[in-house]
Amino acid sequence: MKYFVCNDQLPLAVYREVAAHLSQIDGVATDVLPQTSNTFAYTQSQVGGLEIEIADPASEASTQVEKILAYYSDRFGPWERQST
Repeated sequence: MKYFVCNDQLPLAVYREVAAHLSQIDGVATDVLPQTSNTFAYTQSQVGGLEIEIADPASEASTQVEKILAYYSDRFGPWERQST
């Protein structure tokens, strides 16, 4: 299962931190996506989002991913999700 999450207010460093945490889970791969906007806005994230791929969505890995995303959501606001 592969999907994308983004938060327009999240700085690059936090995206990298989230990706590092998620990558430590067996069966989970992440990729920080580049910003696609043509205009620079200082208050907006400089990242387009985070791609998350879970090898087995029925595994414990999926639950761990949700817990980590919830942790950051509590601190920085909700994630927008897109499935592929």
